[in-house]
Amino acid sequence: MTSPGSSLSIPGARSFRNYSIPRGSSPKLERSSSPASSGHTRRTSSGRYLSLSRDESEMGGEVSSEFAYTVQIPATPDFQSMSGSMSGTTPSVRPMDPAMAGKAEQQFVSSTIFTGGFNSVTRGHVMEKMMELEAHHPQLACARGMSCSVHGCDGKSLRDERGEEMLPCECGFRICRDCYLDALASPSPKCPGCKDDYKTCDESSRPTIFRSLTTSLSMNPTRMERRLSLLKTNNPGGLLMHQNSNGDFDTSRWLYETKGTYGYGNAVWPKDNGYSKNGNSGMGAAPATFVDKSKKPLTRKISISPGILSPYRLLVLIRMVVLGLFLTWRVKHNNPDAMWLWGMSIVCEIWFAFSWILDQLPKLCPINRMTDLQVLKEKFELSSPENPDGRSDLPGVDVFVSSADPEKEPPLTTGNTILSILAADYPLEKLSCYLSDDGGSLLSFEALAEAASFSRIWVPFCRKHNIEPRNPETYFLLKGDPTKNKLRPDFVKDRRRVKREYDEFKVRINGLPDAIRRRSDAYNAHEELRAKRVQIESGGDPSEPLKVLKATWMADGTHWPGTWSHSGAEHGRGDHAGIIQVMLAPPTYEPLLGSADEENIIDTTDVDIRLPMLVYVSREKRPGYDHNKKAGAMNALVRTSAIMSNGPFILNLDCDHYIYNSLALREAMCFFMDRGGDRLCYVQFPQRFEGVDPNDRYANHNTVFFDVNMRALDGLQGPVYVGTGCVFRRIALYGFDPPRYKTRPGCWETLSCFKKKKHALKREVEVQTLNGISDDEDDAIETLMLPKRYGDSATFAASIPIAQFQGRPLQDHGVQNGRPAGALTLPREPLDATTVAEAINVISCFYEDKTEWGGRVGWIYGSVTEDVVTGFRMHNRGWRSIYCVTKRDAFRGTAPINLTDRLHQVLRWATGSVEIFFSRNNALLASPRLKFLQRIAYLNVGIYPFTSIFLVVYCFLPALSLFSGQFIVYQLNITFLVYLLTITVTLCLLAILEVKWSGITLEEWWRNEQFWVIGGTSAHLAAVFQGFLKVIAGVDISFTLTSKSGGDEEGDEFADLYVVKWSALMIPPITIMITNAVAIAVGTSRQIYSTIPEWSKLIGGVFFSLWVLSHLYPFAKGLMGRRGRTPTIVYVWSGLLSVIISLMWVYISPPQGSAAAGGGGFTFP
Repeated sequence: MTSPGSSLSIPGARSFRNYSIPRGSSPKLERSSSPASSGHTRRTSSGRYLSLSRDESEMGGEVSSEFAYTVQIPATPDFQSMSGSMSGTTPSVRPMDPAMAGKAEQQFVSSTIFTGGFNSVTRGHVMEKMMELEAHHPQLACARGMSCSVHGCDGKSLRDERGEEMLPCECGFRICRDCYLDALASPSPKCPGCKDDYKTCDESSRPTIFRSLTTSLSMNPTRMERRLSLLKTNNPGGLLMHQNSNGDFDTSRWLYETKGTYGYGNAVWPKDNGYSKNGNSGMGAAPATFVDKSKKPLTRKISISPGILSPYRLLVLIRMVVLGLFLTWRVKHNNPDAMWLWGMSIVCEIWFAFSWILDQLPKLCPINRMTDLQVLKEKFELSSPENPDGRSDLPGVDVFVSSADPEKEPPLTTGNTILSILAADYPLEKLSCYLSDDGGSLLSFEALAEAASFSRIWVPFCRKHNIEPRNPETYFLLKGDPTKNKLRPDFVKDRRRVKREYDEFKVRINGLPDAIRRRSDAYNAHEELRAKRVQIESGGDPSEPLKVLKATWMADGTHWPGTWSHSGAEHGRGDHAGIIQVMLAPPTYEPLLGSADEENIIDTTDVDIRLPMLVYVSREKRPGYDHNKKAGAMNALVRTSAIMSNGPFILNLDCDHYIYNSLALREAMCFFMDRGGDRLCYVQFPQRFEGVDPNDRYANHNTVFFDVNMRALDGLQGPVYVGTGCVFRRIALYGFDPPRYKTRPGCWETLSCFKKKKHALKREVEVQTLNGISDDEDDAIETLMLPKRYGDSATFAASIPIAQFQGRPLQDHGVQNGRPAGALTLPREPLDATTVAEAINVISCFYEDKTEWGGRVGWIYGSVTEDVVTGFRMHNRGWRSIYCVTKRDAFRGTAPINLTDRLHQVLRWATGSVEIFFSRNNALLASPRLKFLQRIAYLNVGIYPFTSIFLVVYCFLPALSLFSGQFIVYQLNITFLVYLLTITVTLCLLAILEVKWSGITLEEWWRNEQFWVIGGTSAHLAAVFQGFLKVIAGVDISFTLTSKSGGDEEGDEFADLYVVKWSALMIPPITIMITNAVAIAVGTSRQIYSTIPEWSKLIGGVFFSLWVLSHLYPFAKGLMGRRGRTPTIVYVWSGLLSVIISLMWVYISPPQGSAAAGGGGFTFP
């Protein structure tokens, strides 16, 4: 094996570049005078490059001149001109052809893995390959290509959008990006092939798009301006990013200010005569009058039938009145023989009534919604006077997929999720996908590379044959005729070939852990041999053991910059550099049609083979920093995507939730682009699950919540955010208030304290400042506050108004704050290394220090249920949200069907709710902008776990009643029975009506009731206990699994359903079941052998005991496993607790012995 540390054996060694980003000063730009092909860069025995050490970066970035390197300057407030003159720093360089420069830069970025972080240089390593088997696609990172013809250089030659070679000289000499740059930097720029001055091909032979691109670049020479789509005015220096007297960015007139038009990555300049009638083209001029379009709405609100909703509301009112009368009667008629039993029961019943009201009031206004995708297409994707070419005018969408541990989240599942996103039916140039690997695992990195490689086959196949669903694992497991509704004659052949390729893809993914381990072991063994050889040559003792790092190695023979299998310094799970790799480069502006080439798996003639941009992101982690788990990872993705693609809308998905309906993104855009859509913060889709047992034993589908509660909230201020399957408006995540919010005080605001009024006034002034309605002093204050809110990245700050503008609906009658049609039809600028270097900066561990990230901006920190808190903060600022239920499920995922896993999932949710209740996110402390019934709904979110205390007590009351021979009432009279019957009947009628307007079944409603009792007596109770300990004593307790049994059957889809994993959460419900079962036997025996039996009390106690046991039946069934194999510890704990409770009761209240009839002398103890 060739030495991995040798400078001759590792190709691409010269391709390392440093992107130094020291804080507080601009980096020094240096360029080596030696040609790039000389390959002077050296490596140490560990495979590291000497020019990339952290120590050197801490010394100011000065690196020894014997190493060839380049420092590219990212955009910072201190350095804004990216293409200005740098005399005295670099020699005069002949400018590269702009069209070729863009392709070369993007090719370089897509083949480079960027790393960096706090107190370290940002560096880029050009990778020859990312996986063992190479693939070919023009957008794929490290795709196959011809080598550079310069002697001594093994770089890849320049390629165009089809993956074909670009030849900068008419002689046809192949050259790579670095050699081309060095040739242009020489005093006499000559082609290394023909030795003549560079001659470019005839401009007329180029595609029109490149000629227009060159023209647009020449019109706007500043690269930062091109990347951020800055608006040009007639005023000197009148860019949207105004500069104040000291040259800093003036951020006071960002949001909702400009009337100009922005393109998707490129500006649309005003015409020569401007927008105003007098020919002025300033930003204050009014837009031109557009041709009226169809007035058809994109969405419709469908009210529930009055024949269902009116009786439903009437029954709610009746039940509330009856509950009030019943509780009044119960308080007045106590049980003098068992005051303790009466007291406990009345307290529990009052709380249950209060909890039911909190849950029921937000359900009074349910609605349904419909979208019209045809109208969306007519308005945004068909030819019009403003869009003569019929290009898509839809805004961009950035999709976030979060993953933390590939051992718990299988890479194959994550890969299928990524493939479903890449195949979504949305304009390719507007769609970007980001994978957040919070563990920094090489397994996730290479699995994503494999998914990107397979997507070049899967995505064209889906487009060609209109495949649904576009998750390959789910699609190939579908039952039924796959040829149904397929019109092309080659479908069967294509499907067979793609299925074979997918099977090979699965084998490669499943074999990655072993492949990485074997590769790393081989490289580490070679490093040990080299170290031993050096030890012997230096005269050391061969018997002395060596300390050689057990590194994890990438496919190109270099160290993985993330987490190693054997953790090392700066390579542990909580200690590694930030990593960004563009797996799939941004697609071209024009469609790229395939061909019938034999090398292709399928015939892609007349099929667009472009792919959306795909990026791997692993944020920097260092010891001593609080990384805030998933919320911190999502905020890192927000900043990264703002730098690289800046889509005005964000879809976040868990790694096990995939796009089941390829039109889901278009469904969401119907709401955002409709009238009033600029006031929507997010569109939440329901969660649907696969792999759940047919009987849904543990209510995994959670249909009552997703189809009843969430539909009802949609009629108020909007549904809560549930963590996945949600499309956000980007600026809503940035902490801005919605536009056109009504400021007139309401009843709640009048009753608010002075502090809240003062805070609201301060926020109103802040919004006015951002809208430009303020004086110069306020402008200066807002400018100074910018780093405190968002950090010190000027590039990120400049992206905010662009995202706001691109997220507006189209200007139309009745649409306020709209944008002109056709504003988003131009191509965006290709990615460059400077952009990625800035993205590395914003994912460093220090970036959020002393900012509002996690407090008011982005995902909110401080709770395990960060999703609910984040949505609450948006509603609290006055935003609205929408619940989108599609005919075909938009997203699908997996749910834990095992009892213990399900209980721990519910425990995490309940713990987050308790944290919310004891925090400032309590709905009682919300602002006046939160509507009353919405406030009730959020209050119920924080209170519902506390119901478990009263529920556990109430579940023991029937047993205590049977043990003592008493009942909660003095006697079962007709009044009590009428009240009880009325309350029960109204509850059943309400359930039937909910089934009618929500579409769920009675069985699903009953399963939800059963699991409410199961969770309330186990996970919710533990969450309350844990919350009290955390608030009072600061103790954080977690419940973990202690034993495991069962589940040895193979080939059973639901085998995990029968696995019994012992957990402490099982103790309370088991005790309740056994206690009630024993109590039924004791109470029955007592009445049988009693001289004066009281059958009414027995019937009441037995009825309520059976009610408790019927609700806990799924729990008992889960404990028995497949063949009744229950761990011995279950019986030990349950029997012990039941005996203790029984003996304590006998000791506290000894029974009055009575002789049985017949003289048997039997006395029941």
